[in-house]
Amino acid sequence: MHKNGQKAFFQKEGYLVVENLLSAAEVETCQAEIHRLHQFAAGQEPDAEKERADIARQHVQREPFAKNETQGDRLPVLRKAENTRQYSDVFRDLAQHPKLIRVVQELIGQDLLLFRSTLMFKPAFHGSSHGLHQDSAYWPMEPPNLVTVSIALNDATPENGCFKVIPKSHLWGMQSWGHIARQQGAELTDQKEVAKQQMDVPLSAGSALFFHSLMVHGSGPNTTPNPRNTALYAYFSPQVRYVPQGGKPAEKTFPVVAGLGGKTELTLIAEI
Repeated sequence: MHKNGQKAFFQKEGYLVVENLLSAAEVETCQAEIHRLHQFAAGQEPDAEKERADIARQHVQREPFAKNETQGDRLPVLRKAENTRQYSDVFRDLAQHPKLIRVVQELIGQDLLLFRSTLMFKPAFHGSSHGLHQDSAYWPMEPPNLVTVSIALNDATPENGCFKVIPKSHLWGMQSWGHIARQQGAELTDQKEVAKQQMDVPLSAGSALFFHSLMVHGSGPNTTPNPRNTALYAYFSPQVRYVPQGGKPAEKTFPVVAGLGGKTELTLIAEI
């Protein structure tokens, strides 16, 4: 799809699929790094990696349905790893992958800051579902005009819990039920008609889903014997403001991943 066609489709539908964003070799590198991060979580790192592993352990979360279980090699069953750029060179560099950045720039502009760098795991037979929600319902940023990128590091299918989206739902604005149900896998019981509109977005390993931060989306459980891992990044332009609530710091520094005169980071200060 031509880049002008990509932007028009994204603006209309709220999402965009880009096939083969990563090569098979790049996917393999990511998979090896995920294994290494699981070793960090298990305390199996070499002495030379202890400082990095200590940081990683502060940002990983176990799968809620398998907190006391382990996988092969006595590795924990993880649900996610936040702030990956702080302790993983592989996923720090992936956030600035030229092919990825070009697409995001086409969608929201040349100057880009990184809001989120996360790995989401759906372990074999364990990976829990995620109810329908809007990312911007959680994020202290206004206007809610960020782009999330989900890069499949394994083939993503309905059986192993691929993303589900509701096309055009980014045009609905912020919904009162935009937060995910408190219980993992719980349905939005008062939004069954909304749920009927969702569709699966299967992806081959290395392909990516780009979607608006107001897009209503979720994912199913992993019922297969194989894991499904995803690298998630969220980007925004300098026109988006930081608006913290609930006692959060009045300023926050974000990495710059493109433009802004070559700056490496930018501190946003909330208006009082």
